[in-house]
Amino acid sequence: MTTPPKFTTLGCRLNAYETEAMKELSEQAGLAGAVVVNTCAVTAEAVRKARQEIRRLRRENPEARLIVTGCAAQTEPETFTQMAEVDAVIGNTEKMQPETWGRLAADFIGESEKLQVDDIMSVRETAGHLIDGFGTRSRAYVQVQNGCDHRCTFCIIPYGRGNSRSVPAGVVVDQIKRLVDRGYNEVVLTGVDLTSWGADLPAAPRLGDLVMRILKLVPDLPRLRISSIDSIEADENLMQAIASEPRLMPHLHLSLQHGDDLILKRMKRRHLRDDAIRFCEEARHLRPDMTFGADIIAGFPTESEAHFENSLKLVADCDLTWLHVFPYSRREGTPAARIPQQVNGKLIKERAARLRAAGAAQVTRHLAAQQGRSHRILMENPRMGRTEQFTEVSFDSDRPEGQIVTAKVTGIRGGQLVAA
Repeated sequence: MTTPPKFTTLGCRLNAYETEAMKELSEQAGLAGAVVVNTCAVTAEAVRKARQEIRRLRRENPEARLIVTGCAAQTEPETFTQMAEVDAVIGNTEKMQPETWGRLAADFIGESEKLQVDDIMSVRETAGHLIDGFGTRSRAYVQVQNGCDHRCTFCIIPYGRGNSRSVPAGVVVDQIKRLVDRGYNEVVLTGVDLTSWGADLPAAPRLGDLVMRILKLVPDLPRLRISSIDSIEADENLMQAIASEPRLMPHLHLSLQHGDDLILKRMKRRHLRDDAIRFCEEARHLRPDMTFGADIIAGFPTESEAHFENSLKLVADCDLTWLHVFPYSRREGTPAARIPQQVNGKLIKERAARLRAAGAAQVTRHLAAQQGRSHRILMENPRMGRTEQFTEVSFDSDRPEGQIVTAKVTGIRGGQLVAA
């Protein structure tokens, strides 16, 4: 009996999506007895963790063939080809191609080319192999876009993912129809730079066009959610959907990164502080129950205490609830790594801790405001679900997993709402 490959995923939701696709591809190719690591390259620490994980997996699987892929494999192929523990290094484009897995399966016993990483900047299409979403029984994730055309000075990801490519709307709609037929009650649209969706397609549609089309053509889909967006690229139809479509969930995760105009310019972001505040005010005006998450970096090079205070104040000015705080990590190959005035590491940690404390206070405030309110809750397991605003709700008795239930909030426990 052959042993199917073991997969380890590091990093983002898109990586997790692609791991599910690779499982299908490797199974179809008949690859057996291998260990596959899908790496992340977002920070130098992420690459260090990938190397650490590879060494651990080799110790635990001394006879297995060990294959490394993902963004770190794409941006630093030599780092992994030079590791004695690694048998093959596969690029981000190659990992989504059936022929790659066919070659790996055919060469399992013999010698194969260790390095299979081409120039990702030459890729013009999304992967031909799409899976019908993945996730729990309640929520499915659908990749609609990959890559990024922007060059923020702190970010290595475009060099791991390539330029922006979009999945055509018809393909997305058909995929979501199949997911709904399989019983999914919520679909999340994912991508590297989601608001750039459509720019490379005929007539250059926008993300709002895709959202409206999904909601119109898949009327049985109860809940549509969009993942992280760049607020400066929000188009008119997306704002219209926020205002008029109750099936579009009132929760947006924003790629803000900082709250000071000078630092935003040095990051090469395309928005200023007031743009972020104005977007949040407009979205909440259109949808009063809207909640926001945001990515914010602490300790970007040249960041003074005054600059940092502007980030700290942005949490309240935008009324952000769910913060993803990233201590700045110097990443070789990015313009920010060459800036002479790097911030002291201890200070970066202190500032990140202050941002997280501000975020925790916002969560506490949000939870308190839900007391006594009724919510429609999508059950992720028999005792826990999420509201439309993505707030966790716990129950003391079982509810049907994957179903949407209406319940009243009766209390708060362990950072979650409690409902009956």
